[in-house]
Amino acid sequence: MADISRYPGLRHLRGALTVHIRHVDKGKLIHEGTGLSFWFRPRTAVLSEVPVDDRELPMLFHARTHDYQDVTVQLTITYRCTDPETATARIDFSIDPDTGTWRQDPLSQIANTLTESTQQHALKILGTLNLDTAIRTGVERVKQAVAENLTADHIGLEIIDVRVVAIRPDADMEKALQTTVREKVQQEADKATYERRAMAVERERSISENELQNQIELAKREELLVVQRGANALKKAEDHARASRVADDAKAEGIRKLAEAEAAGEKARLDAYKEVPQETLYALAVKELAGNLPEIGSITLTPDLIQPLLQRLAR
Repeated sequence: MADISRYPGLRHLRGALTVHIRHVDKGKLIHEGTGLSFWFRPRTAVLSEVPVDDRELPMLFHARTHDYQDVTVQLTITYRCTDPETATARIDFSIDPDTGTWRQDPLSQIANTLTESTQQHALKILGTLNLDTAIRTGVERVKQAVAENLTADHIGLEIIDVRVVAIRPDADMEKALQTTVREKVQQEADKATYERRAMAVERERSISENELQNQIELAKREELLVVQRGANALKKAEDHARASRVADDAKAEGIRKLAEAEAAGEKARLDAYKEVPQETLYALAVKELAGNLPEIGSITLTPDLIQPLLQRLAR
């Protein structure tokens, strides 16, 4: 709003850098521009004040998708007046020369124009999409359609930016969709839980199989150890028996050879006695007998004992 000071018969206007002032007096353009400060006569002056700063226009409206589902579109349009002369010619931006306030509500008129035009382009693109597509990709499509088709140069405005905040279904449909997604997510979570449990069971089974396999392998090794110990004991016994047999055979061989030697000696002795006269043998026999008899202090030989001996020797 322009700052107007009142004086008798005169007024003083002080503008701002963000508003464009047009001063027409008796049909002639006297002042025009931003940041102006001038005197004027209130009875003949026609003043217009056009904001030239960036303005944001939030919108919230309903639309219907291709599958007849209602959605709510929330977006914001940023615009700026770039042609104040055209804007003042199409929209009433005139201000009261005494108070500096707008006589009408030009910003509401601009808002209505931009809202209706924006809704037209948004409804057109959303009418070709089903609900699922509109929720997933509708934000970007609506933004692109509005940005490409929305123009306001016929009223001296330039569209700076289009921001689509959200496209949402009605509360019941959104709840249903959330339930569906929630159920799907829950199913995925349950699936992950089941898979995790199955993996745990599989790991436990694998561990049990490994333990059983280790026990089997250990039992086999123990069996091999027992067999090896038995084989070692058997070999040791066989070696001991073989050594005993060798020792017994050696001992028997020694005894045999000794017996053979004794027999040979006895034979040689007997062979030596073959050439000795019989009487000599008897004498030797008596001598040997006498050597083997116990000690005798005295012996008495009677004729009846000596006679037979002498007869034998005489033969």
